[in-house]
Amino acid sequence: MSEFLTIGEPISLFASEDDDKELKDALNFHKYLAGAEVNVAVGVSRLGHSAQYITSLGEDPFGDFIKDQLHENKIGTDYITGNPDYWTAFQLKQKVTHGDPGIFYFRKGSAAAHFDQAILDKIDFSDVKLVHLSGIFPAISDQASKAFQHFIDLINEHKITTTFDPNLRPQLWATQEKMVKDLNNFAKQADIILPGVAEGKILVGSEDPETIADFYLNQSGKTHTVIVKVGAEGAYIKSKDGTNTMISGYRADKVVDTVGAGDGFAVGIATALLEGKTISEAVKRGNAIGSLAVQAPGDNDGYPDRAQLESYMK
Repeated sequence: MSEFLTIGEPISLFASEDDDKELKDALNFHKYLAGAEVNVAVGVSRLGHSAQYITSLGEDPFGDFIKDQLHENKIGTDYITGNPDYWTAFQLKQKVTHGDPGIFYFRKGSAAAHFDQAILDKIDFSDVKLVHLSGIFPAISDQASKAFQHFIDLINEHKITTTFDPNLRPQLWATQEKMVKDLNNFAKQADIILPGVAEGKILVGSEDPETIADFYLNQSGKTHTVIVKVGAEGAYIKSKDGTNTMISGYRADKVVDTVGAGDGFAVGIATALLEGKTISEAVKRGNAIGSLAVQAPGDNDGYPDRAQLESYMK
């Protein structure tokens, strides 16, 4: 079994290679593996840690592509099921030289949205040290949301450390009210929460990092640390043990694509914690990988191996 585990919906991403053209006008695309949780698994594996990914795929070319990519990235597929009745999600992404890219999803009714939670009861948790959770998977369907809660119950039953990134995708939720309620409920069941300041404005009504951190630390849950991402400035940490500090970010030489930066940050947190580093050291690594991520075109292409990370952080 692996030391790192996550659950999500992987996507075949077609990223435009035409600068600043709207998706309807773009003609040239490159195919990548994408999806927030799988991005984190890729980064964790690239830094030498064993990782397993949980999902359901359609029995189609996109599903085959994703399985091949997972194997290429040395990510375990023991808990991936195939579903011949539903299809594998894919998406189109605009290439922009500034701001956020336009994204169009083809994922409603996918195989992952029909995920059978029975596979969760077959997981061997004996070697798992950390589980990364994202707010995207429970957004794709009620069935996925129920499976997500069951997964959290199993994790906490085995007393495994969890990180939770809200990863807001309003277009996937029925209403914003439901999104806020459900994500904050999931958050209080995690040890470490990784919101961004823009997410904080929606989830807790504030962009102030300390106010966001206090909200989650004061929820009646198991959360002991909140790390608020503040873009290029870095990240703010507040913990129940008294930690209260800002860790400066790394300045990117050139921003190519901002998608995947938050997942890269989570890679830094997860891998550093697996290696027994302090939370401040973990955040510093997260800042570095997030900076590397925005300098590459794919969602996870910029994530470093061990040598690249050490060189960049120096």
